[in-house]
Amino acid sequence: MKVQPETPERLRALIGQDVDAIETPALVVDLDAANRNLQRMVEFAAKHRLRLRPHAKMHKSAEFGRLQLQAGAVGLCVQTVGEAEAMAAGGINDLFITNEVVSVAKLRRVASLAHQLKVRGGQLAIAVDSAEGVERLAQAMQLTNAVIDVFVEVDIGQGRCGVAPGEAALQLARLIARRSASLRFAGLQAYQGGAQHLRGVAERRAAIGIAAERLDATRRLLVAGDMAPPVISGAGTGTFAHEAASGLWTEIQPGSFLFMDADYLRNERDPAQPQFEPALFVKSQVISVGAGHAVCDAGHKSHAIDSGLPMVLAPPGQTPLEFANGGDEHGVLRPLNGGGTLPALGETVWLIPGHCDPTVNLHDHLIVVRGGVAAGRVEAVVPVDARGAW
Repeated sequence: MKVQPETPERLRALIGQDVDAIETPALVVDLDAANRNLQRMVEFAAKHRLRLRPHAKMHKSAEFGRLQLQAGAVGLCVQTVGEAEAMAAGGINDLFITNEVVSVAKLRRVASLAHQLKVRGGQLAIAVDSAEGVERLAQAMQLTNAVIDVFVEVDIGQGRCGVAPGEAALQLARLIARRSASLRFAGLQAYQGGAQHLRGVAERRAAIGIAAERLDATRRLLVAGDMAPPVISGAGTGTFAHEAASGLWTEIQPGSFLFMDADYLRNERDPAQPQFEPALFVKSQVISVGAGHAVCDAGHKSHAIDSGLPMVLAPPGQTPLEFANGGDEHGVLRPLNGGGTLPALGETVWLIPGHCDPTVNLHDHLIVVRGGVAAGRVEAVVPVDARGAW
């Protein structure tokens, strides 16, 4: 991994040093664990003959995007125009904005980016779920001679974006085809995000089973209407084995698998999927010790809590700890089972964030280590290129 010229000197100075030199709180990636996770996902996709297009909204880093492409990913997903621009600026040439964009100003940026990628031999794709969205996109694309790939998003159960399954999707695909000078119908975006964190394997399987029925009915209708979808894209870290088993999806979009987080680790493990390990940590330090608790210096400003509080990594032989809300700058640590030794003043505590995506968005840099977080060395300091990028 390359050191970026704009990396602050105090962070550049960490490279080659032991993890003990990292000041707290800091967001740290165990590169060995991340690479193992990536290799397992690549092998799964190859075995099931699926295109792998990981979601970069998780790591928001062109450096990690390039790592995924080098391992075999066909391209990256992003969720915002700003994320797409940041990934393109970092050399990523195949991008899919898996979200609706209807702002005229943002669509002009989409058109400009489509042109940039075309010049570089790349390709931009985007999702739509309305006729108005298609028309606005077509108007914006008149600013360039590039052609953008357009996916019809179908609501297969999440109840967020997407047209209803069936006829509405067919009509939207036909509308895209009529704008063939600048738009190319690329397939269906079919993501059931609500199923990702259902705790039980059976629950997740059932949710994707319903989603697959809705998707298959839509696909059959499109095929009968001479609008067969070239690609069906979707799936996330919690369910991708079920999308693969259905035989309907041709491309999967998991993101969190690379780093994992406490919320995914709380799911019942699905034996049909590879086992992924936590690779993203907030390094914290104990700054106060009371009679029955200790306090670390990592509060809500260093990790997102929308999906729950972090887990505390329990090194072998040490008392398992529970993290409790301490506010913006503090975390309260107590023995998980009500007994045991508290960490000492100044001791390092490694936290597994509840939700990796918004946690990464709280930081400017990822400190990358090799050799594990217990005794590794800093290999690189990677910028969060798309932090706050809309």
